[in-house]
Amino acid sequence: MNKHIKSLLIVSVSALIGGLIGYSYYHFYGCTNGCSITGSPINSTLYFAFIGFLLPGLFKKKTPVTSDRIE
Repeated sequence: MNKHIKSLLIVSVSALIGGLIGYSYYHFYGCTNGCSITGSPINSTLYFAFIGFLLPGLFKKKTPVTSDRIE
């Protein structure tokens, strides 16, 4: 499998899982009075999906930066 396709698949699945967690959080624990994130199923789902989208980036291996400057 191509490296870029695999990376896109991991990010997509992570965002989908985040969205499901966000909707579940709204459904079971969301507030009804003035909460900006958990007061609406759309806001909660999108917020947690965005967090899920960002999460795989925390676990990527960092490649060292090499300096090839000529002085």
